[in-house]
Order: sequence, then C-alpha cells, then structure tokens
Amino acid sequence: MESGSADSHVNAQWERVCGRLRSEIGEAAYQSWLKPMTLREVFGGQVRISVPTRFMRDWILAHYVNRLCALWQGEDSSVQSVDVFVQPERSRRPAADKPAAAVQSKPPAAAGGGEDYHRNISAPLDPRFVFDRFVVGKPNEFAHAAASRVAEAAAVPFNPLFLYGGVGLGKTHLMHAIAWYIRKKDPARTVIYLSAEKFMYRFIRALREQNTFDFKDQFRSIDVLLIDDVQFISGKESTQEEFFHTFNALVDQGRQIVVSADKSPSDLEGMEDRLKSRLNCGLVADIHATTYELRLGILQSKAEQLGVDDVPSKVLEFLAHKITANVRELEGALNRVVAHAQLIGREICLETIQEVLHDLLRANDRRVTIEEIQKRVASHFNIRVTDMSSARRARSVARPRQVAMYLAKQLTSRSLPEIGRKFGNRDHTTVMHAVKKIDELRDQDSAFAEDVELLRRLLEG
Repeated sequence: MESGSADSHVNAQWERVCGRLRSEIGEAAYQSWLKPMTLREVFGGQVRISVPTRFMRDWILAHYVNRLCALWQGEDSSVQSVDVFVQPERSRRPAADKPAAAVQSKPPAAAGGGEDYHRNISAPLDPRFVFDRFVVGKPNEFAHAAASRVAEAAAVPFNPLFLYGGVGLGKTHLMHAIAWYIRKKDPARTVIYLSAEKFMYRFIRALREQNTFDFKDQFRSIDVLLIDDVQFISGKESTQEEFFHTFNALVDQGRQIVVSADKSPSDLEGMEDRLKSRLNCGLVADIHATTYELRLGILQSKAEQLGVDDVPSKVLEFLAHKITANVRELEGALNRVVAHAQLIGREICLETIQEVLHDLLRANDRRVTIEEIQKRVASHFNIRVTDMSSARRARSVARPRQVAMYLAKQLTSRSLPEIGRKFGNRDHTTVMHAVKKIDELRDQDSAFAEDVELLRRLLEG
C-alpha cells in the first residue's frame, strides 16, 4: 500500500484497518470499492485517502467512511476524521491491502494499444450504417440532425443524446453513423458501441470473476459511449446501478453518451427514477413511424445501392404503400425481389412481387401491435399509457385496460400469457377475465359496444 509520507507504523495500521473491513464486507464489495484506495496522509487527527474517480469517492462516503473512521480510532485514538478525495491515477494504481512496495499493475486499457483494446470491447459496426446512407424525412429529421451535431461537435453539445422509436426505424443506423464519423474524424478518441444486453453480460462476468474494478476502468476511460436498446436493463437493478455510475462518471469528465430505446425515458417501465431523470437531462429525440414519402425515398436509395435501375416506379410505390411496419422489412422485401429476378431471370413487375412476397404482404395487410392498441385506447379514455401496466385498480383505469386486453386478443396473434406480460406481467387468467368482461359489457351496453367497435375500426384502418 503506497502511503505518501506515512511511516511503516502507519502502513501497518492501514493494512490492519483494510484487513478488518475486508472481512466485514466480503471480498466482492472490497474488490469493487475499497481496493483502489490509496492512503496519502495521517496528520493532525485526520486520515486522508485518495480514490481514482468521483463516483467511488461518493460511494465510500455514503457507505464506508464511518466504519473506516471507527477502525482507525481502534488503531490510533487521536484520529478524528477520514477524508476521501479524488486523485486520478492512470499509470499506477496501488492496492489498498498491500504495503508501499507492492503496486497493482495497470489494466490493459491503460497500457499501450489502448484504442485497440477498447475496439475489442465495442460491438462491430455495420459499414452500411453511415450518415450518407441515411434517408432523411419528416419522421426522422430531428433525430438525424441531433446525431449529426453530436458526431461533428468538438465539445459535447448535449449529454446524453437519447434516441427512441419503434423497431426498424433507424435508431441503430444513427448510432453506428455517429461512431463511424467520430472514428474517421478523430481516430485518437475512444468510441464504444454496444447493446445494453452486452453491457449487462460484461458486468455480470466481471462480478463473477471478482474483477469489477477493471470493468469500471474500461468504461470510464472512453470518450464516447453508445448504448443501444437500453430498455433491456429495465428491472435489472444491479446493472442499472452500474450503468448509473458509469453515466455519472463519464458526464463528470465531459465525455459523450448516446442512448437508444423503444420508448422515451419517462415511459421506460422497470427503470429507476434517478436513471430516468439522468436520461431525460440531455436531448431526447424521437423517430416517428415512416411516412409513405419516406418509405419511397428509402426504396429508391436502396435500389441505387443494389446497382439496379430497372425496378419500375409502380413496384416501389406498391411496396411503400404495403410494407409500413419498419425500414428493415422494407429493405428486406426489395432485396428478395431483386435477388429473385436475378436468380430466376424474371422481370420485376407487380405480379412477380406479389408472388415472391406473398407471406410478407399478407402479414402487413393488418399488423396491429399491442403497443398501438395500448396507445389508442389510452388516448380514447384519456389515461396515461403507463396505466396499462400499472397496479392501479380504479375503474377509470381498469376498464380501459380490459378493453385494450380484449382488443389485443381480437387483433393480434399473441398468446394470452404474452398479452399478460405486456400489461405489467399480469397472469393469463387476468386476460381471460378481461375478454369475458368486455364481451358481457358489449351485450349489456350498446354505447359501450359502439366505443369498442370504433376503437377496433380505427386500429384495423
């Protein structure tokens, strides 16, 4: 344990203090929070200890400083207080349970080739997902402008940039584009892109291997962190805790964070309030469902990328009208049509694509999602969408929730357990009861029956 001006006697005291605390709190907690401490000075009744990051200091002050003080007083009755302060140590990090001569070697990220090391942490980037290939339209122009600003800015313009929207609308494309742009513009900056799921798996592995300090160091020594599908960590308390501290540490250092999700921060269920607040504190940009004009533009751009100029405009217009769910399906449909024409040697025409895409077109004739149903019903009855999954049982909330469950059963192919999970992890018997209740009310109340029928028509429309 390095101890600054402290003599060997003080070193021995510090070693005993650390040993006792280690036995009290357990090895995992000790490795995560206390091992990085460095004793700097014992003078005038005050013990001064440094740690490498602000979040670590705050955690120790909140959870361990009183116990540290008590243990020191057991060694030296003149000690009155313990001061913990931040002093980053990028090159050498002493271990808190060893004497001055023993120094813990730096992690791989701090060694030579740090950028290559961080690239290994990052998920692969799709070379197709660059700004030049992103088709901009009304539904996504704000998100595109915000992503471009983050990529081009010399200083952090807003932190975090939070992108949200449905599946296949372009969130991942924009995140990859930001990463590609920054890596090309300034290769010295460390950029990590990965899904929230991968972040969680890496964190769990670090816990299992009792190596959380290296994990924290890896993610707190980067310049740009992009986390995709953050809704995946909803309900994962330990991962949320770690992500929260990572978030704070990077923001404190003026590093850029970009996050994506399928819903706005306020609507993320199972997410801690403090994390929601943090995600809301930057710029929130939503990507709306595609318009016909945007879908047509995407198809025209895709046809150019594929190097085909013989796709009739009527075919592109037909696909833009028929496939509305998401951009991935739209591009996939054109890929199938072009591949079929090239392999079979048939002309691309409306008759051909209806044969080739019969399954996709049939599925898109009416694809209502449970989320759509919840939004439409919530708006109709003037309640919040979050009430659909809440525990509230007041009739003003419970009845619309039952209507939404009923319509989910009627208009989607989801099973009863699947529907129940979408309504706050309710049991399938709750869905069965809702369906039965709405059927009864429709028979008894013609005005209510008209309400339900109107909602059905709007959703099928």
